[in-house]
Amino acid sequence: MSVHVVPYSDEWPTHFAEVASELHRALETVPVVAIEHVGSTAVPGLAAKPVLDIDIIVERQHVDAAISALATAGYVHRGDLGVTDREAFTAPDNDPARHVYLCVEDTLHLRNHLAFRDVLRQRSDLREKYSAVKMHLARDPEMDIDTYIAGKAGVLQEILAYSDLTDEEKALIYKLNTQS
Repeated sequence: MSVHVVPYSDEWPTHFAEVASELHRALETVPVVAIEHVGSTAVPGLAAKPVLDIDIIVERQHVDAAISALATAGYVHRGDLGVTDREAFTAPDNDPARHVYLCVEDTLHLRNHLAFRDVLRQRSDLREKYSAVKMHLARDPEMDIDTYIAGKAGVLQEILAYSDLTDEEKALIYKLNTQS
C-alpha cells in the first residue's frame, strides 16, 4: 500500500472552514475551546496527504459530552488509538477526506500538533525540507503509513526544535513516531 502526497491545495482552508462550521453545529451543547486545522494541510505551501487533520479542543470534563454529540452527528468513535487524551473519529462521509480528533486542552499531543503547524507556517526553510522528505518517501510504491511516519521523525524533531516543547516532550513524540 503506497502513501499519496500531493502539492498544497488552496482549497484545503475552505474545506476546513466548512467542516469546522459543521462541527460547531454538532457540538453546540458542548463547551468547545477551539477547532483547529492542524497537520500538513494547515500549512500553506506544504505538500501533504490530501486528508485534513482537525483537532476539536475541549476541557477534560467535556470529553464524554463531545463524544456523544459527535456520535449523534454520525461520527464513529475509534478510541484513543494509543494516544492519551486524544479520541479519534471516522467522519460520516469523505467529502472532504479528514481525520477528526477530540483533544483535551493543553495536553502534549495537542501542543505538538499546534507547535508543528505554527513553526512550519513561519519557517519556509523547514517547510521546504519537510515537503522534500515527504515527497521522497511517497515515491516508494511499497511505502506503508508506519514506515512513512517513522521516515519523517528526524525532520519532525528539527521542526520541533523551534517550538516551546521541552526536550523530554520532544523525545516522547519521537518515540511515538518511530514505534511500529
